[in-house]
Amino acid sequence: MNSTEKEINYTNHNSYSTLNTLSQRTKTIWFACHGMGYLSRYFLRYFKGLDAEKNYIIAPQAPSKYYIQPKMYVGANWLTKDNTATGMKNIINYFDAIFKEEKLPPKDKSFIIFGYSQGVSVAMRYMVKHNIQCDQLVIHSGGIPKELVSKDFEYLSENTKVKLIYGTEDEYLNEERIAQETDTALRLFGSRLTILPFTGKHVVNVDYINDLV
Repeated sequence: MNSTEKEINYTNHNSYSTLNTLSQRTKTIWFACHGMGYLSRYFLRYFKGLDAEKNYIIAPQAPSKYYIQPKMYVGANWLTKDNTATGMKNIINYFDAIFKEEKLPPKDKSFIIFGYSQGVSVAMRYMVKHNIQCDQLVIHSGGIPKELVSKDFEYLSENTKVKLIYGTEDEYLNEERIAQETDTALRLFGSRLTILPFTGKHVVNVDYINDLV
Protein backbone atom coordinates (compact mmCIF):
# COMPACT_ATOMS: atom_id res chain seq x y z
CA MET A 1 0.00 0.00 0.00
CA ASN A 2 1.37 3.38 -1.03
CA SER A 3 -0.23 6.00 1.22
CA THR A 4 0.59 9.71 1.44
CA GLU A 5 -0.47 12.17 4.11
CA LYS A 6 -1.15 15.63 2.71
CA GLU A 7 -1.96 18.94 4.35
CA ILE A 8 -4.48 21.63 3.36
CA ASN A 9 -5.72 24.95 4.71
CA TYR A 10 -9.39 25.65 5.30
CA THR A 11 -11.63 27.96 7.29
CA ASN A 12 -12.89 26.57 10.58
CA HIS A 13 -15.49 27.73 13.11
CA ASN A 14 -15.46 27.28 16.87
CA SER A 15 -17.28 28.67 19.88
CA TYR A 16 -16.05 30.09 23.19
CA SER A 17 -17.89 30.88 26.41
CA THR A 18 -17.98 33.90 28.70
CA LEU A 19 -19.20 34.46 32.23
CA ASN A 20 -20.59 37.79 33.51
CA THR A 21 -20.75 41.08 31.63
CA LEU A 22 -17.79 43.21 30.60
CA SER A 23 -18.40 46.77 31.84
CA GLN A 24 -16.73 49.80 33.38
CA ARG A 25 -17.04 48.05 36.75
CA THR A 26 -15.01 45.06 35.57
CA LYS A 27 -11.66 44.95 37.33
CA THR A 28 -10.24 41.64 36.08
CA ILE A 29 -10.49 39.74 32.81
CA TRP A 30 -9.63 36.04 32.80
CA PHE A 31 -8.57 33.91 29.84
CA ALA A 32 -9.21 30.42 31.20
CA CYS A 33 -8.19 27.31 29.25
CA HIS A 34 -9.92 24.13 30.38
CA GLY A 35 -8.49 20.64 30.74
CA MET A 36 -9.14 17.49 28.73
CA GLY A 37 -12.68 16.22 28.89
CA TYR A 38 -14.30 19.60 29.54
CA LEU A 39 -16.51 21.88 27.52
CA SER A 40 -15.89 25.59 27.99
CA ARG A 41 -19.43 26.41 29.11
CA TYR A 42 -19.21 23.88 31.94
CA PHE A 43 -15.68 24.87 32.90
CA LEU A 44 -17.01 28.34 33.76
CA ARG A 45 -18.81 26.95 36.81
CA TYR A 46 -15.52 27.02 38.72
CA PHE A 47 -15.47 30.81 38.43
CA LYS A 48 -18.99 31.51 39.67
CA GLY A 49 -17.75 32.33 43.16
CA LEU A 50 -15.97 35.43 41.88
CA ASP A 51 -17.61 38.84 42.16
CA ALA A 52 -19.71 39.03 38.98
CA GLU A 53 -19.40 42.79 38.66
CA LYS A 54 -15.62 42.79 38.93
CA ASN A 55 -14.69 39.65 36.97
CA TYR A 56 -15.24 38.76 33.32
CA ILE A 57 -14.17 35.25 32.34
CA ILE A 58 -13.44 34.06 28.81
CA ALA A 59 -13.15 30.30 28.29
CA PRO A 60 -12.00 29.12 24.86
CA GLN A 61 -13.26 25.78 23.61
CA ALA A 62 -10.83 22.97 22.74
CA PRO A 63 -11.52 21.94 19.14
CA SER A 64 -11.52 18.14 19.30
CA LYS A 65 -14.73 16.79 20.82
CA TYR A 66 -15.40 13.18 21.72
CA TYR A 67 -17.75 10.99 23.77
CA ILE A 68 -16.68 10.07 27.29
CA GLN A 69 -17.61 6.54 28.34
CA PRO A 70 -19.72 5.11 29.84
CA LYS A 71 -22.40 7.81 29.97
CA MET A 72 -21.45 9.31 26.61
CA TYR A 73 -20.91 12.83 27.89
CA VAL A 74 -19.25 15.13 25.38
CA GLY A 75 -15.76 16.34 26.25
CA ALA A 76 -12.92 17.91 24.30
CA ASN A 77 -9.16 18.04 24.15
CA TRP A 78 -6.63 20.57 22.85
CA LEU A 79 -3.73 18.56 21.47
CA THR A 80 -2.30 15.07 21.16
CA LYS A 81 1.23 13.90 20.44
CA ASP A 82 0.20 13.35 16.80
CA ASN A 83 0.86 16.42 14.63
CA THR A 84 1.19 18.67 17.67
CA ALA A 85 2.82 21.55 15.80
CA THR A 86 -0.01 21.80 13.26
CA GLY A 87 -2.61 21.49 16.00
CA MET A 88 -0.99 24.34 17.92
CA LYS A 89 -0.94 26.53 14.80
CA ASN A 90 -4.70 26.07 14.51
CA ILE A 91 -5.17 26.90 18.20
CA ILE A 92 -3.03 30.03 17.84
CA ASN A 93 -5.23 31.22 14.96
CA TYR A 94 -8.32 30.51 17.08
CA PHE A 95 -6.93 32.35 20.10
CA ASP A 96 -5.96 35.25 17.83
CA ALA A 97 -9.60 35.55 16.78
CA ILE A 98 -10.80 35.57 20.41
CA PHE A 99 -8.20 38.16 21.43
CA LYS A 100 -9.29 40.37 18.54
CA GLU A 101 -12.98 39.96 19.33
CA GLU A 102 -12.55 40.58 23.06
CA LYS A 103 -9.85 43.26 22.64
CA LEU A 104 -7.25 41.39 24.67
CA PRO A 105 -5.08 41.96 26.52
CA PRO A 106 -6.98 44.81 28.22
CA LYS A 107 -5.27 48.15 28.71
CA ASP A 108 -7.20 49.34 31.76
CA LYS A 109 -7.98 46.12 33.66
CA SER A 110 -6.10 43.31 35.33
CA PHE A 111 -5.55 40.30 33.07
CA ILE A 112 -5.15 36.70 34.26
CA ILE A 113 -4.13 33.84 31.98
CA PHE A 114 -5.31 30.61 33.60
CA GLY A 115 -4.49 27.12 32.40
CA TYR A 116 -5.83 23.96 33.99
CA SER A 117 -4.40 20.52 33.20
CA GLN A 118 -4.06 20.25 29.40
CA GLY A 119 -4.98 23.92 29.12
CA VAL A 120 -1.62 24.89 30.64
CA SER A 121 0.36 23.94 27.54
CA VAL A 122 -1.77 25.85 25.03
CA ALA A 123 -2.00 28.93 27.26
CA MET A 124 1.74 29.12 27.80
CA ARG A 125 2.65 28.44 24.18
CA TYR A 126 0.28 31.16 23.05
CA MET A 127 1.72 33.65 25.54
CA VAL A 128 5.21 33.05 24.23
CA LYS A 129 4.16 33.14 20.58
CA HIS A 130 2.86 36.71 20.86
CA ASN A 131 4.64 37.94 24.02
CA ILE A 132 1.30 38.39 25.76
CA GLN A 133 1.48 40.54 28.88
CA CYS A 134 -0.62 39.56 31.88
CA ASP A 135 -0.81 40.42 35.55
CA GLN A 136 -0.98 36.77 36.58
CA LEU A 137 -0.20 33.45 34.94
CA VAL A 138 -1.83 30.50 36.71
CA ILE A 139 -0.41 27.03 36.03
CA HIS A 140 -2.93 24.65 37.59
CA SER A 141 -2.26 20.88 37.58
CA GLY A 142 -0.73 20.86 34.11
CA GLY A 143 2.59 20.19 32.47
CA ILE A 144 4.78 23.06 31.32
CA PRO A 145 5.79 22.56 27.65
CA LYS A 146 9.30 21.12 27.56
CA GLU A 147 10.50 23.40 24.77
CA LEU A 148 9.98 26.59 26.77
CA VAL A 149 13.02 28.28 28.37
CA SER A 150 13.45 31.23 30.71
CA LYS A 151 14.37 33.54 27.82
CA ASP A 152 10.86 33.03 26.40
CA PHE A 153 9.39 34.91 29.37
CA GLU A 154 11.90 37.74 29.68
CA TYR A 155 9.37 40.05 28.01
CA LEU A 156 7.00 39.84 31.00
CA SER A 157 6.59 42.86 33.21
CA GLU A 158 8.48 42.64 36.49
CA ASN A 159 5.09 42.91 38.22
CA THR A 160 3.68 39.76 36.59
CA LYS A 161 2.98 37.04 39.15
CA VAL A 162 3.04 33.32 38.42
CA LYS A 163 1.14 30.74 40.50
CA LEU A 164 1.85 27.01 40.34
CA ILE A 165 -1.09 25.05 41.78
CA TYR A 166 -1.33 21.29 42.16
CA GLY A 167 -2.97 18.64 44.33
CA THR A 168 -0.62 16.58 46.46
CA GLU A 169 -2.79 13.51 45.74
CA ASP A 170 -3.12 14.16 42.00
CA GLU A 171 -3.42 10.76 40.34
CA TYR A 172 -1.39 12.01 37.35
CA LEU A 173 1.53 13.17 39.50
CA ASN A 174 4.15 11.45 41.63
CA GLU A 175 6.95 12.92 43.70
CA GLU A 176 9.36 12.85 40.78
CA ARG A 177 6.94 14.65 38.45
CA ILE A 178 6.07 17.26 41.10
CA ALA A 179 9.76 17.95 41.66
CA GLN A 180 10.36 18.17 37.91
CA GLU A 181 7.52 20.62 37.26
CA THR A 182 8.48 22.71 40.29
CA ASP A 183 12.11 22.92 39.16
CA THR A 184 11.01 23.88 35.64
CA ALA A 185 8.72 26.61 36.93
CA LEU A 186 11.45 28.00 39.17
CA ARG A 187 13.89 28.00 36.27
CA LEU A 188 11.43 29.84 34.03
CA PHE A 189 10.05 32.35 36.52
CA GLY A 190 12.40 32.60 39.48
CA SER A 191 11.30 34.90 42.28
CA ARG A 192 8.00 35.83 40.62
CA LEU A 193 6.75 32.25 41.20
CA THR A 194 4.47 31.23 44.08
CA ILE A 195 3.92 27.49 44.63
CA LEU A 196 0.49 26.57 45.99
CA PRO A 197 0.01 22.85 46.71
CA PHE A 198 -3.25 21.63 48.20
CA THR A 199 -4.49 18.37 49.67
CA GLY A 200 -6.54 16.85 46.87
CA LYS A 201 -6.61 15.01 43.58
CA HIS A 202 -6.67 16.20 39.95
CA VAL A 203 -9.44 18.74 40.46
CA VAL A 204 -9.92 22.46 39.99
CA ASN A 205 -9.24 24.25 43.28
CA VAL A 206 -12.03 26.81 43.54
CA ASP A 207 -10.71 28.27 46.78
CA TYR A 208 -7.46 29.25 45.11
CA ILE A 209 -9.36 30.74 42.16
CA ASN A 210 -11.36 32.94 44.50
CA ASP A 211 -8.18 34.03 46.29
CA LEU A 212 -6.38 35.09 43.09
CA VAL A 213 -8.20 38.42 43.08
